[in-house]
Amino acid sequence: MKKRGLVSAYTRKKYRVHSCKSNEAATPNLLSRNFNGQLPGACVVSDLTYVRVGAKWAYICILLELGAREIIGYSAGAYKNAELVYKAFSTVKGNLFEIRMFHTDRGSEFDNALIDGLLESFRINRSLSMKGCPYDNAVAESTFKMIKAEFVSCRRFDTLDQLQLELADYVHWFNNIRLHGTLGYLSPVEFKRSRTL
Repeated sequence: MKKRGLVSAYTRKKYRVHSCKSNEAATPNLLSRNFNGQLPGACVVSDLTYVRVGAKWAYICILLELGAREIIGYSAGAYKNAELVYKAFSTVKGNLFEIRMFHTDRGSEFDNALIDGLLESFRINRSLSMKGCPYDNAVAESTFKMIKAEFVSCRRFDTLDQLQLELADYVHWFNNIRLHGTLGYLSPVEFKRSRTL
């Protein structure tokens, strides 16, 4: 690779554990880093990331269910806000009443009246990471690292419509074709199918 001037799209670990001793809000960390062994569809983690679109920034939100590591909801928009998260929930094809827990970091886009109302309506428990500790939401963080390496860094997006269209294609590929080491090198869809046989 060095001889041919090739460089890997993957990056090195950047995060450090922060010395915050406890959550500052009343909402506990119900997930408590228990990322493996979750029932399919029962626990959803989420996060947002930024993407360059033309000369401006846009944002992507994903909802990833831990049981099969499947992206069940996603959205892209010009603003990093609650509406972007709400829009991601609106793309979920399954029954929202089956989700038992929604785990995120402490960003304001997740902690507001709009998302509170949605979670209450579907009786979904909220779980929040410790402030400043990305390890508490490690699966969402690592999924976005994959998205950045496999989807964002190798494309140019001129419009938000283009980003939304290509994001839908990527999510289809991620769920149906991409092999995941934590799933025994099956795609999320294959893994779910193998559990129902």
